[in-house]
Amino acid sequence: IFNDQDGKMNRSLQEIGGEILVVSQFTLYGDARKGNRPSYITAARPETAIPLYESFVAKCSDLLGKPVPTGIFGADMKVSLVNDGPVTIWLEKPPKD
Repeated sequence: IFNDQDGKMNRSLQEIGGEILVVSQFTLYGDARKGNRPSYITAARPETAIPLYESFVAKCSDLLGKPVPTGIFGADMKVSLVNDGPVTIWLEKPPKD
């Protein structure tokens, strides 16, 4: 999803030698359709979520061939982001039934 020499998004993170930062964010599963505040009932419990998070980080590290920096799972953190370019891509995979 990164530009090649012709400006086309044909290169992977591995190909450009890029890095990622993995930060957990259970609030993405907040449901704000009812009431005055979001519900997090559909978010995974920590005993399920932490191993999934750690497995994801380990897989990313294996694929990139280097350690992957992370946030602290479940902690209050201030994370800044600068989007570089005209495209923001959100990757999500539907849960298995």
